Amino acid sequence: MSFDLRHDVPLAPLTTLGLGGPASHLADAGDAAGVREALDWSRERDVPVLILGGGSNVILPDAGFEGLVLRARAPGVSFEEGAGRGEAAGRVVVRAGAGVSWDEVVRASVERGLVGIECLSGIPGWCGAAPMQNIGAYGQELAETLVAVTAYDRDDGEVVRLPSDACGFGYRTSCFKAADRDRFVILSLELALAPDARPRPRYPELAEAVAREADLATLSPGEAVRLVRERVLALRRAKSMVIDPDDPDTRSAGSFFLNPVLSARAFDGLVERLAEHGIAAPVPSYPSPGGVKVPAAWLVERAGFRKGERRGGVGISSVHALALVNRDGTAAELLELAASIQDAVERISGLRLEIEPTIVENPPA
Repeated sequence: MSFDLRHDVPLAPLTTLGLGGPASHLADAGDAAGVREALDWSRERDVPVLILGGGSNVILPDAGFEGLVLRARAPGVSFEEGAGRGEAAGRVVVRAGAGVSWDEVVRASVERGLVGIECLSGIPGWCGAAPMQNIGAYGQELAETLVAVTAYDRDDGEVVRLPSDACGFGYRTSCFKAADRDRFVILSLELALAPDARPRPRYPELAEAVAREADLATLSPGEAVRLVRERVLALRRAKSMVIDPDDPDTRSAGSFFLNPVLSARAFDGLVERLAEHGIAAPVPSYPSPGGVKVPAAWLVERAGFRKGERRGGVGISSVHALALVNRDGTAAELLELAASIQDAVERISGLRLEIEPTIVENPPA
């Protein structure tokens, strides 16, 4: 057997929220052969399969998962200079296994003075899950540097290499989360990062934080990219968005709702709707492909929810209104709180906030 198989395994400790009951079966596979064999094992027994990564963007059912939870834990990180082709010419190609911690790849890249993913520092989870939601933060997205994904195609039973333009990337989404959900088991990533380049923070909050420390133009490229990473981590830590076992606010899935992206006309309608509820302009927004992005956290607070608010065993982070946290509660309580927030925001704005984490349900009996 080329995969590790266990039975009746608690899932809550495998997630950042710390929620979820046991898995009937849990398989850890370190390569494509292990993934294939684990899937064959489930197929022979007619057992449903859930693909799980680092557990940072998922809500598992309190009853657990009645099937096989499969984790692709391919190891390894490598850096190849001058390997970029086409638009990636002159860049360093980074290859990382699906089971490697994402922030470990960022840290190792920044230590080498490579630019392109420094703003994605501190994002929890494994590399294999990063393409699924096209992780992004502080003005950067994975899609900007990802060259290709290597994955096991469950439909064809083959290992395939999918170039970035075949991944269907959008704002916090991809084909792996949408059209091709559950089809591919991601095994590794290829990124193309720029050597000897100076980062240019685009996100105002980050740019201001960096400027308070130094003028990037006066630093070497390596010093500059390290400073940006340090400031990103500091900003995330202040919002309890860096995993810290001593910080109860980090028992979350990060930002729970997506920031709405609106056309100019829809944004004007939002302003009018909010005014009808006594919420005067200006409404915060910033440019985004396809229109303007409105901060979901601002809408949550305007709908009457406070940082630190508690509902039973769950609540809202004391430092970030967009993070729902587990305070020894249940997944059902968390989803009930999320629904109440969605309802309240919709009443004042006409917008239904979209939940970012994946909500897992057991298949029908």
